[in-house]
Order: sequence, then structure tokens, then C-alpha cells
Amino acid sequence: MTRLRNFLNGLELKSTGKWFVLSGLIGIVAGLGAIAFQFLIQLVVHFALGEIAGYVPQETAGERSIFDHPTTEFHPWLIVAVMIAGGAASGFLVYTFAPEAEGHGTDAVIDAFHNKRGYIRPQVPIIKTLASAITLGTGGSGGREGPIAQIGAGFGSFLATRLKLPARDRRIMLAAGMGAGIGAIFRAPLAGAIFAGEILYSSADLETEVLLPSAIASIIAYSVYELCSPLEFRFVPVFGNKLNYSIASPFELAPLALLAVILTLAAIGFIESFYGTHRLFAKLSISRFLRPAIGAGLAGVFGIVLFFGLHADQRVLSVLSTGHGALQLAIEGSAKLGVPLLLAIGLGKLVTTSLTIGSGGSGGVFGPSVLIGGCLGAAVGQIFHSFWPSIVPNPQVYGIVGMAGFFAAAAHAPISTIIMVSEMTGDYQLLLPTMWVSTLCFLLCRRWKLYHMQVASRLDSPAHRGDFLVDVLEGILVSDVPPNDRPLLRVPESMQLKQIVQMLAESRQRYFPVVDDTDRMVGIFSSDDVRAYLYNDAIWELAVARDVMTSKLVTVTPADDLNTALRRFTELNLDELPIVEPDDHGCLLGMLRRKDTIALYNRRLAELKQSADENHPEQIPCESA
Repeated sequence: MTRLRNFLNGLELKSTGKWFVLSGLIGIVAGLGAIAFQFLIQLVVHFALGEIAGYVPQETAGERSIFDHPTTEFHPWLIVAVMIAGGAASGFLVYTFAPEAEGHGTDAVIDAFHNKRGYIRPQVPIIKTLASAITLGTGGSGGREGPIAQIGAGFGSFLATRLKLPARDRRIMLAAGMGAGIGAIFRAPLAGAIFAGEILYSSADLETEVLLPSAIASIIAYSVYELCSPLEFRFVPVFGNKLNYSIASPFELAPLALLAVILTLAAIGFIESFYGTHRLFAKLSISRFLRPAIGAGLAGVFGIVLFFGLHADQRVLSVLSTGHGALQLAIEGSAKLGVPLLLAIGLGKLVTTSLTIGSGGSGGVFGPSVLIGGCLGAAVGQIFHSFWPSIVPNPQVYGIVGMAGFFAAAAHAPISTIIMVSEMTGDYQLLLPTMWVSTLCFLLCRRWKLYHMQVASRLDSPAHRGDFLVDVLEGILVSDVPPNDRPLLRVPESMQLKQIVQMLAESRQRYFPVVDDTDRMVGIFSSDDVRAYLYNDAIWELAVARDVMTSKLVTVTPADDLNTALRRFTELNLDELPIVEPDDHGCLLGMLRRKDTIALYNRRLAELKQSADENHPEQIPCESA
């Protein structure tokens, strides 16, 4: 680690080489972390759900389990027992070793970026990985993005801390690790890179400085993950590469707009259900690590009751675990499932995810979100198809578009979601309808958000308070500062020290410009400079202003911005600076006081804050998950 730090110190702070090395290391670890996490999930599924209950969730077209299908007879109610045990084990790990690993994980990374200087405790990614693998592998309803985000982000934070990099670099490396992990496990490197910069804010803002490091890390993580995949699945999208859909005509944008309204209502219901469940479990007067066990058990009972209520159709059990197998069927051909089954899976997933993750279980919310949106979208598509077959010829299109629209509404990340769904399905012909629905969903759901640690914009982030001090000051010139009404005393260079001491006793001025016979400034002294002579009255008759002053002037011009002025104030810890003509530094125009500079900055910042509040709609606060 010391050698690496010395090597990086040899590179320029903002050099491409530095960020390529750091992002490359993060990408390698994130890719390996994604492989390990996927393996752990499949391991737990095989020995817990498979060998005990005889049930293995269906995989997507682009993924395959490394374990053989178990021969154990299917026992539905044993799934509930397995889920309770998994919830208890997950809760014990989380609340014993890393309470920050509770819930969906991505919020913890966002919180670390904004409020913790990019710092994540080293044990959090490890505990999150184990707890989430147990939760998802035993049937708990959740996704993979939260755990893998914490794995990548945690390593980025750890590496920056060990290298003793500044907080700004640690935040960038944390975000790059988050993007790399998501880009690898969802086989969506471009979306992962953009997700890292977009998910931090609830408005249409973007953390631009993380994009390039995140892109490098995401590319390398994706490559590492794919090179370790079986040859026939290498560089294949998550949902396969056989999807090839398009909309029939521009008139189809009308029913797609109606789909956006339906998805927005469902997203609001999901957010309210999720945090409402969390509040209910928080009120339970039992040990915290038992709450995930209760939540998982209730989710399991709900899934099994739904299973028997729909004539023992195993496909409805996609409301448990990740459930992506049912989503594969929905977007390949939604008629394979039918409207009742699609609605049951979509709405049922909303309930089971709220119970599993809202109770304190460990897992992400992106996977459940795309399943809910995909199934609801496919169901709506079938309904529209039955009424307007010429306008809606391919109802499965609504499944793919619904995946993006639902998460764009809930997570306030429309751009990365559009790209991620396109990369996961390998279908880029649906960019137009996906953009249309995702944008509408984002605008309609502005008052509700799934990630409550998001802030509205960079202006509202504690991580950027110092940045905006500089930005605001750069927009104000020295000439914009109101002049001081107090008369400015100028001292002739020949004035005796005795006269200067008498002048100090009668004046409140602290800094005194010294001028020559032509009234040109040749130096300056402060009252503190004169105090050094007060106890040596023998030289009061001999010393003059030229002996007291300093000729090394630190000045500003009316055209300088206040950021420049502030730097010069701090160079010698000065409280006032002479204002001079740009082309003639001997021509004194006045004095700029630090106090006046800060006062003007505070007024301008208050104006910007008020403007930001007027431009952003009021956010409904959500309790922590």
C-alpha cells in the first residue's frame, strides 16, 4: 500500500493516470465481488431452498446456476421455514456486526457520500454480502444492487482511506465502486457508470466528476465478471439477446402515457408500503435481529397462500427471492402468463419486498422494482392489446418499458434506468418509448422518493458546501461590494512615528496605506505593526512611516472576483486589502474588508438558496429504512 501511495504521489492530482490506476483497482475488486456474491446466492439457494424445500427460482436467459437442479420433492410450506431461518441469520449478522447493512444498502452509500466524507466501515461490505446472500438465497424478496453497491463502494472508500487521499477523492472512489458493482452484476457497464452520478440526487442533477472514474471502473468490473462466466453466457445480456421489439406507430405514445400514470401510482404505493412496513416493525418491542425473521416469514406465508390461490402455479412464487425468471417470461411473451398472473406477481412482489426489506432484511430494491414494473407493464399491455390490437401489437413491449418507468419513478434516476434496461434486455429499439415513459414517471413522482438519503441537488449536498462557496464568490466582483462610508486615512511616507501613534489613538482604522508626495501608494501598515514600537519611545522622533510599512503589497482590482480576494485575504491572514487600478497598482481606489466580503457572500448564497427552494417542489420526508 505504501508503494502504491508513493507511485500515485508521483502523478499529478487530476491526472488521467492516477484515476485510471485507482478506478482499475476498484473495477477488479467490484467484478470479483459480483462473482463471489452471485456464487453465494446460488450456493444458499441450492442447499436451503433446493435441498430442503425442493424449489429453485427460475433463472433468466442470460444466467445459469452452477449447481444441478435438486431431486428433492417440492414442499411449499418448508419454504416458509427456510425463509424464517434465513431472516434470523441475516438479522443476527447485520445487527451484531454492522447495523448500517440493514435494508436496501444503496441509501447507506448515498448517505456516506453526502454526510460521511465518503467513509464506509470496512466490515460493512462483508456483512452486507453475507446477509444479503442469505436473505435472497433463502427466498427473501429483494434485489442484488444494494449489496453489490456496498461491496464496490466499500472497497473504494477503504482504498482511499488507506492511501490517505482527501475526502473529495474518497467520495469519487466510493461512487465509482458503486457504479462498477452495478455495471458488473447487471451486465450494464454504461448504466452503472451513469447510475453512480445520478442516484445521489432526487432532481435532474448529476455528479459529473464521478463519471469518468466510474466508467473506467464499470468497464473493468464488467469485463472481469464476464470473463469468469461460462463461455455460452459470456457478454450476453441478463435477459438474453433474442428480444427484438419496436413500437408500431407514434400513436402508441398515447397508451404509453397512460402506462406512465399507472406505473407512477404503483411506485407511490410501493414507497408508502415499504416505509409504512418499516415504521410498523420499528414499533415492535422485540429484539431487532428477530424482525427480519418475522418479515421473511410473513412474506413466505403470503407467497404460499398466493401459490395455492392460483391453482398451485409455481410461477407465482416469483414474488419470492429475485423473481427474474417470471420477468423473463413476461417480456418474451406476456401471454404466457396472462393478466391475472402478471398482476398477482407484480402486486405480490410489492408486498413481499416491503415485508422482507422493510422489516430490516438485507437486499436491494432495484430487482423487485423492475419485476413489479415489468409485470404490471406487461399486464397493461395485454389489456390495451385486447382493445387496440392495431395500435398495441406487441404487449410485451409494455413489460420492458414498465421495468424502466417504475424504477425511474421510485428512484428518481431516469437516465441510468433507461440505459440499464436497454443493456439488460439487449434491445435498443425501444429507447423512444422507454424515454417517454421514464421521463413522465420521473416528473409525476417528484414528491415521493425511494432513496430517502438523496438530496435535491449539488447545492443541497453537505459534500459540496465548500465548492459552492468558491462558485458563488467567483460570480461576484470586487466592484460589486458596497464601498465603506468611513473616510480612508492615507499616511505620508515621511510622517513621524510619534504622529502615527497619536493618529492611531484618534482613529478606528486598522490598515493605513502609505503614499508618496504624488499620492501614489508605496506601502501599507496596520495598527499591529505600530504596536511593536510602543515600548521604545526613543525612536519615536527618528522612525517614519516608511520604516513601519511593508512594501510587499497584496492588492486586488475592481475586476477581480471575490474568490481571488478571499485567497489573498488568507495568504497573510489579512482583514483588509487595498483596491488599486488594474494597470497602475500605485493608484489607490479604496480598501476591501474581509467582513464586507463575507457579508455579501452570505446575502448572495441566501438568494441562491431561496431560488433553489422555489424551483424544487417540496419533498415528502421518509423515515429511514
